[in-house]
Amino acid sequence: MRMTITQPYHLYIERRDSTKNMARYYVMEISPTLFGEICLTRSWGRIGKSGQSKQHHFSREEDAVLLFLRLLRRKRARGYGPKRHRPLGDGQPDDQPQGL
Repeated sequence: MRMTITQPYHLYIERRDSTKNMARYYVMEISPTLFGEICLTRSWGRIGKSGQSKQHHFSREEDAVLLFLRLLRRKRARGYGPKRHRPLGDGQPDDQPQGL
């Protein structure tokens, strides 16, 4: 039986702190595999680098979504959030949080 995803799940969040020379990203996506399973893929690392990734396979989409949400809560508690967009030419390097 081939599984289909009821809705797309894709997340990109960042954590930046110039005082600690920290610029990290975290990506999660839920997608079907060629074998009919549901796969939660997560990738993380330093912004601008390839980083690491890990895949979790599930037979039910609901189980993948529960892990997705649990990991999201954990990352939000550690200071990760949406990528900040700044106007071009604001004079700040890309790894500096705006307004700090």
